[in-house]
Amino acid sequence: MKIKNKLRLGFGFLFIVVLSFGAVSLYYIHEISESAKVILKNNYETLSFAREMRTILDENKLPLNRKALNDFNRELIFQETNITEKGEATATAALRKAFNVLASGSSNATEQETAQHDARAQLRQIERLNMQAIVRKNNIAQASVDKATLFLGLVGSFTFLVLFSFSVNFPGFIANPLKALLEGIREISRKNYNQHLNFSENDEFADVAAAFNDMAARLKEWENSNLATVLSEKQRIETIIEQMQDAIIGLNEKGEILFINTVAENILNLNEKNIVGQLAEKFTETNDLFNSIVKKTSLNSFKIALNGKESYFQLERREIVIPNLNPNPEDVLKYGRKSVGRVYVLRNITEFKERDEAKTNFIATISHELKTPISSIKMSLKLLQNEQIGTVNEQQVELINHINEDSDRLLKITSELLDLSQVETGNIQLNFVVADPNAIVDYALNTVKFPAEQKGIALQVVAQPNLSNVQVDVEKTAWVLVNFLSNALRYSPLKSKIIISVSEFNQEVIFSVRDFGKGIDEQYKKRLFERYFQVPTDGQNKSGSGLGLAISKDFIEAQQGRIWLESAIGEGSTFYFALPVAKY
Repeated sequence: MKIKNKLRLGFGFLFIVVLSFGAVSLYYIHEISESAKVILKNNYETLSFAREMRTILDENKLPLNRKALNDFNRELIFQETNITEKGEATATAALRKAFNVLASGSSNATEQETAQHDARAQLRQIERLNMQAIVRKNNIAQASVDKATLFLGLVGSFTFLVLFSFSVNFPGFIANPLKALLEGIREISRKNYNQHLNFSENDEFADVAAAFNDMAARLKEWENSNLATVLSEKQRIETIIEQMQDAIIGLNEKGEILFINTVAENILNLNEKNIVGQLAEKFTETNDLFNSIVKKTSLNSFKIALNGKESYFQLERREIVIPNLNPNPEDVLKYGRKSVGRVYVLRNITEFKERDEAKTNFIATISHELKTPISSIKMSLKLLQNEQIGTVNEQQVELINHINEDSDRLLKITSELLDLSQVETGNIQLNFVVADPNAIVDYALNTVKFPAEQKGIALQVVAQPNLSNVQVDVEKTAWVLVNFLSNALRYSPLKSKIIISVSEFNQEVIFSVRDFGKGIDEQYKKRLFERYFQVPTDGQNKSGSGLGLAISKDFIEAQQGRIWLESAIGEGSTFYFALPVAKY
């Protein structure tokens, strides 16, 4: 029988049992309810009427007043319509007769007293008859309750036994095959492909068992057929790692060495045999370089003497991450991927370092050599502009001005190249002094005041009052601010303005220069502080060397500051740098 049909039969049987028990319970509850209603309807109301009539007699003197007679008559009428017990009609009639005497205006005091006595006697008789009826009916109702309780107890016990037996036995039809399937899957996860399932029932679990057995057979076949291939691939990968020119070290999640090639052994001076499989801590205790690599210190590049020559290396660390196929059941969070180790690659960058140093030396040399002829050209231009030597026509004046502008530009480029060579060689000379931020702004404004006036651009300063001092190299900081202002002047339209702001926030003094030019496209923002990078121009503005902002970044960061920009097309650009306040 299929599992679906088993479940239908089982739950259908449970439904019929519960429904039957509910129907029997409702029947007996209805019987008890009807018995209680009869007692309340037939007898309790009569007792209420009799109590009200006796209260009227108790609270009023004879002869009764009109209100008392009306109230008594009303309750008596209610009683006459609610006669249910044998003898109650005779007593009610006698009560009516006595009431008529009480209501008669012609009766004397003695007759009134006698009528009142008779009325009280009849009321007691009515109450006695109804109390006896209540006791009798209550006994009958109690017998019905006892009978219902006994029967419902028997039916409930039978239902409980049936449900208990069902709850104990029926889940086994489902749970036992599932348990066997779970055990089989666990064995498969342990690579025990000989595990098989056998179910005698002809249901879905039998189909699952057949599919499971087929899967185990195929996995066993795959394991046997691919083991040689896996070993071959492992050997090939180890050979590739060994033949690589870079030093490579691999550790597993336990800190054991998975692989290490000969280049790494030579660099780290590890001469011990059978290094693979041993804990890395065994070697880090006596090898400082290996300890720095494995312990993830700030060491990213270093220089060592190798084969009698200084060599430079760059360290790369990478986590080995694989899918988390066996999560820990005790973990609160389940991760889809987990780390099983790390790979350390030491790249030999000696050749690139030597080329970089050669490039830096060349730039420094050529820049230094160019300054002398450029200065000579500027001196000659000054002499040409001196009318004592001779006058020149308008076309010649224009040519002289162009040559002067290009000479200034060449001189600026050579100065930037010299600064760049200092930065690259780590020879930045900083003269730290405690300075007023406003003084730095004034120094920069005096430098760019003349070119700003030529373009009709207004320089507006917005300074927060009572600014803290900064401990900086004033000349280099002002150079950065001048560079910001020069770029702003270059890309600002005529008759516009540039806003220079100085403020203090979170123990930093923040300088900013805002222009209202075209703005910078989003794709160029991240590269703007790279060396030699220049934003493409439309031909109206002369581009620089692409070094000014890169050098500015190096100058600011060398003073423990930070530098950034904000810009949007059509809204202009704002360049910022922040420096820590001076600590006295």
